[in-house]
Amino acid sequence: MSRARLFTPVRVGELELANRIVIAPMCQYSAVDGCMTDWHLIHLGHLALSGAALLTIEATAVLPEGRITYADVGLWSEETEAAIGRVLESVRGWSSIPIAIQLAHAGRKASTDQPWKGGAQIAPEHENGWQTVAPSADPYEAGENPPIALDRQGLDRIRDAFAGAARRSARLGIDAIQVHAAHGYLLHQFLSPLSNRREDEYGGSLENRMRFPLEVFEAVRAAFPADRPVTTRVSATDWVEGGWDIEQTLAFTRALEARGCAAIHVSSGGLSPAQRIPVGPSYQVPLARAVKAATRMPVIAVGLITEFEQAEAIVGTGDADLIALARTVLYNPRWPWHAAAHFGARVHAPDQYHRSQPRQYGDLFDIGH
Repeated sequence: MSRARLFTPVRVGELELANRIVIAPMCQYSAVDGCMTDWHLIHLGHLALSGAALLTIEATAVLPEGRITYADVGLWSEETEAAIGRVLESVRGWSSIPIAIQLAHAGRKASTDQPWKGGAQIAPEHENGWQTVAPSADPYEAGENPPIALDRQGLDRIRDAFAGAARRSARLGIDAIQVHAAHGYLLHQFLSPLSNRREDEYGGSLENRMRFPLEVFEAVRAAFPADRPVTTRVSATDWVEGGWDIEQTLAFTRALEARGCAAIHVSSGGLSPAQRIPVGPSYQVPLARAVKAATRMPVIAVGLITEFEQAEAIVGTGDADLIALARTVLYNPRWPWHAAAHFGARVHAPDQYHRSQPRQYGDLFDIGH
């Protein structure tokens, strides 16, 4: 029997996960008018067979103007809800993996082109573009069309849209929600003093800058069934002097925990083009370790985790409770299978694939899907 901690169960709120490997949300920029397409069926379908413990649907906009690009998935209408439902019905027919969704609003980083077309901002007057909104009227990049600073009515509309998307998620049978407060998108824009220059109760002090993200979290938590977890993704630092940093992240973490947050996913960056990120294997793990020391919530580490022993060391030493895979699992969708074989552990796999098991690994696959 394997002694690898990576393949021990863990609870996130009331949700029991079979191992410590989760698939991070990854934008596919392949929706039409906010609706998932057959690409999402293919993409989520094959990742649902990976042997990971949790599959997270990509950043899903709570309003049309909250999309990063015109090709982003949304969950703001009956049509967008039905499109996700169609994909989930098919995926669930062949996999029992729990499914989470990341709810998001891009703020000033919205209205851009697909990454493979350059990813530049699209001006409001052009096709596929619209007017962006943000805490303050400062653009992400110099020369971009500036966002409109949100007024009270705009804040209420966005908060209510997050709650509405949470209710739609519940109807879809989603197992968990992740609130996106990272990577320079709207909630992160409120948190960072680099992008939040407001002079009202939503700007200035740390308490004020945390106010709207916490209001959104509370609205989502209230709208989603109490027995299903709501988690949060944060950027633990802007990697820019004078910006959001780990100490402020710890204060935000404690505030989230007090409001019923079930886990925290620790990433970094995305707020400013001036960021200087020391990219390398496990480069964000020290941030997860610092958050782990300040909370009782499960902590999820992410960022250039590619090797089996590397992942085991992160959870085995207590730097984090789980690891999330993104680009790694796109490149190798069976990474959890291979990690289980490496450690002599077991994972879930579909019956149809059992005969693929190499003889030297013995009983690698659990029975059933």
